[in-house]
Amino acid sequence: MCIYVPMCLCGEDSYICPMSILITGANGFVGYYLVKDLLKTGEKVLATGRGKSVYDFSSFPNYHYVQLDFTDPFAVHDFFEKYQPATVIHAGAMSKPDDCEARQWEAYTTNTEGTLTLLMNAAEYKSFFLFLSTDFVFSGIEGMYTEEDERAPVNFYGRTKMEAEDAVMEYEGNWAIARTVLVYGPQQGSRGNLLTVVKDKLLKGETYNVFNDQVRTPTYVGDLVQGLISIVSKKHTGIFHLSGEDVRTPYEMAAETAAFLGLDASLIHSTTEAEFIQPAKRPGKTGFNIEKAKRVLGYQPISFQEGMKKTFNTSI
Repeated sequence: MCIYVPMCLCGEDSYICPMSILITGANGFVGYYLVKDLLKTGEKVLATGRGKSVYDFSSFPNYHYVQLDFTDPFAVHDFFEKYQPATVIHAGAMSKPDDCEARQWEAYTTNTEGTLTLLMNAAEYKSFFLFLSTDFVFSGIEGMYTEEDERAPVNFYGRTKMEAEDAVMEYEGNWAIARTVLVYGPQQGSRGNLLTVVKDKLLKGETYNVFNDQVRTPTYVGDLVQGLISIVSKKHTGIFHLSGEDVRTPYEMAAETAAFLGLDASLIHSTTEAEFIQPAKRPGKTGFNIEKAKRVLGYQPISFQEGMKKTFNTSI
């Protein structure tokens, strides 16, 4: 049964349904595409973020945005009491490793305690809980990790996400964890990524130092979102690895982007972690084995070449 809310926060009449999907981090890069694609399926979406919405989905009658700080237990309690979401997709996080290393208490409060707060409230309403995690929970020694491989983060960001995963695994309701790797795609507002940063730098004639001693399986954002939607639509439980299949270093990604766009690749400089001073250590080799996602979810990621075409709106 849906509840009629005379005036929603966007200033329009709106129906808010307890069978809706709560999305944290809706103002983020992945959040934008997740909200957009879920709305197209007809799902009722409760999008949330700390500040006002930075994206306009007001044309969708099944969209409702609420300002919510998920680290505030009182705000989260009141939110769940009012909306009682059937599904929670927890995509919000403090995700820049260097910021997490420099401000560890804030990172722990956001990534670990914030997840615990959501889980405790979701349990009261038996919400299905999907947590978006990262390849940075792994050490980076082996690479091409499966869902069952041992986690051993090398920085504080990875540690906060691992501890949040531990909390999700103890959730008394149905849960899933989706880990991903180096997400890229078309820029939305100020939300860029490695490929769009390369384009902007080279168009300005600026040099760009990029790691060539780290291995990843970069993920096109549209693939990730479809994988997440597949999980929630059929309430698949457990851990899933969602990434691309093509193996690249960040430097290779940058060089291929420059070549694809016809820009000056000589401005891109290969560097190593030892040469580049930064607060947070990065795992050397990550990348995922995605056979489980293919088998269970029907997950089929596009190639990196196709991903570049989609990122820069070039016909395939």
